[in-house]
Amino acid sequence: MPMPETLPEKAVPAAIAFFLALALLPAIMFGLLSGLGGLKPGHALLAWGIYGMVATVFGLALGRDLVVMTRLLRALRTDPETLPDVTALFVPGMRALGEEAVRLVQAERLARARGLALAAEDRALVERLPDPLLKLDGEGKMLWRNDSAVSAFGSETAALLRHPDVRAAFAEAVAQAQPVRREIVLVAPMARDVEVTLIPVGEPVYVLVNDRTRERALEKSRADFVANSSHELRTPLASLIGFIETLRGPAADDPEAQQRFLGIMAEQAGRMQRVIADLLSLSKIEISEHSPPKEVLHVPPVIERIAAAMEPMLRDAAIQLRLDVPPNLPRIPADADQLAQLFTNLLDNAVKYGKRGGEIKLSASAAPDTRFEPGGVVVSVADDGMGIAREHLPRLTERFYRVDKGRSRAVGGTGLGLAIVKHVVNRHRGRLLVDSELGKGTIFTVWLPGVAK
Repeated sequence: MPMPETLPEKAVPAAIAFFLALALLPAIMFGLLSGLGGLKPGHALLAWGIYGMVATVFGLALGRDLVVMTRLLRALRTDPETLPDVTALFVPGMRALGEEAVRLVQAERLARARGLALAAEDRALVERLPDPLLKLDGEGKMLWRNDSAVSAFGSETAALLRHPDVRAAFAEAVAQAQPVRREIVLVAPMARDVEVTLIPVGEPVYVLVNDRTRERALEKSRADFVANSSHELRTPLASLIGFIETLRGPAADDPEAQQRFLGIMAEQAGRMQRVIADLLSLSKIEISEHSPPKEVLHVPPVIERIAAAMEPMLRDAAIQLRLDVPPNLPRIPADADQLAQLFTNLLDNAVKYGKRGGEIKLSASAAPDTRFEPGGVVVSVADDGMGIAREHLPRLTERFYRVDKGRSRAVGGTGLGLAIVKHVVNRHRGRLLVDSELGKGTIFTVWLPGVAK
């Protein structure tokens, strides 16, 4: 019950009035004794005066002690951190009570300080948890999330909480007042396998998320690596074995045949090496694909570095590279190595399948493009080669898909370059578009989102 603000101010007059009321009875008795002759009037008046003065002084002391006690109790109830300026009490019984009240205030102050320290430690602990943790109210609305949840999901948190399985698990956890665990798959913007545990603690419900995407991607990547490598390496390995047997047998004494076969064997070994290198790169990208990059970088220096590295290849093909990359492009969240691999693969693809003696245009801009969301950077690589038939476009980014298998192998293609491009774009939460017209060339356009606001 709230303590009235005027209580301390009323305590002193009330105490004085109480003791003066007590002094009234002796006054009546002294008056009767004086009237009956049992006590002289002067003595009776003096005794009453002394009694009244003692009662008044005691009333003032008690009233003042009541004021101090009231303030101590108010401090204990509202603000244990601050003691009243005056805590000393005059009346002996009140003094002991006041000392106990001061000890209670100090004990409450210490308890609150410990509670705040423990709360701060608990908050710091959950903030530093490696797994995402969210706090929901009784209706499933998010009240709070830790740094790991912000890093892992960002603006995708709403999609996680709207997932039908998560909503059903939330209802079950609230109804049963028991933790509920579910394994779900998030499909947008990237496929992710997560294990969600909902833990009701009174009214709020805590959601602990364990992202299993990396583990599943690692398992899948191992299986895919074995399957793909065994399939793609079977032909060059068979060729190598055949040539080795020939060199040991019929061509053992034929230097001209040996030189020709060794050249083919070196070519097949190089092809195997390129396939394995691209498979390893692709596996590495897939493992981290669910986690968007956190580093923020400037795109133009990356493009210029890749263009400089491609000069020997461009010179051999007599192809001119025209760059249109303004230096004031906005910074974007990106992995520098993967971005370099993306631009390298697109330029490599344009050189291999473009027109010899032709031109490649690489342009970048931050201008609005109605095909993409506002913001970010748009990079396009256009060649003037033979172009690609429309029926092949949807499958261009599949592993080992080749429009012209003979030409692809002849120019050293592994069939993995555009698959790597697709997965790099996915990890950056971007988009890849391919426009092509037979006889006129192909344009690959990549949109990379800007820094989230």
